[in-house]
Amino acid sequence: MIPNKIKVFPSSDTILKCQKTFNNQIPKHDTKLYFFFCFKKYAQILKDRMRSSSHEVHGTEPMDNESFAEFGKSEIFSLKTSMAKIRYANTYKMEPYRKFQAHLVRNKAQHILTQRLQETKYNGTTSVVLCNSIADEILTAVKDMGFDRYKYVVTVLILQKTGQAIKISSRWVWDVARDNWVSAKCETESFVSLALIAACYYE
Repeated sequence: MIPNKIKVFPSSDTILKCQKTFNNQIPKHDTKLYFFFCFKKYAQILKDRMRSSSHEVHGTEPMDNESFAEFGKSEIFSLKTSMAKIRYANTYKMEPYRKFQAHLVRNKAQHILTQRLQETKYNGTTSVVLCNSIADEILTAVKDMGFDRYKYVVTVLILQKTGQAIKISSRWVWDVARDNWVSAKCETESFVSLALIAACYYE
């Protein structure tokens, strides 16, 4: 049972022990040490709030680091409340607030491909770096569109034109109701570039 008013006057040895053995932790097994840390933490919180406030506080005596006032049940309860971890209730919402819109993503990817590759010549040495750079740019642009509850996978390929035929296929474990994908293509005289964006829904 917690008394209505508590005074704690820790010795210098106790303070030294606290500074050496505890790093932002409250030893709940030691009642006296526990309340000592509670009061110190609460005093620091009050000082920080007073320091960050832009208003003048009249009639309030400043608190010293080494001075500990009397604390009652209400102060201890407010301290525990401020230190408690915030928990959020379930929304039970099974759909995103803004669904993935394939046509917008396709247009954006097509614009980025055309802008980056229209005047570029094929180079096998720098193609890998160029693909990674374009994929990162497309990924950033899609994230900025604000489709919530989606994770994205973006791949970009650059294929040299040498008269060959090529077939590319992809397979996923797919949720046909919520997942989606789009592709974009850019073709020049020396190469063909393909971009694939997969949007995977997650709750």
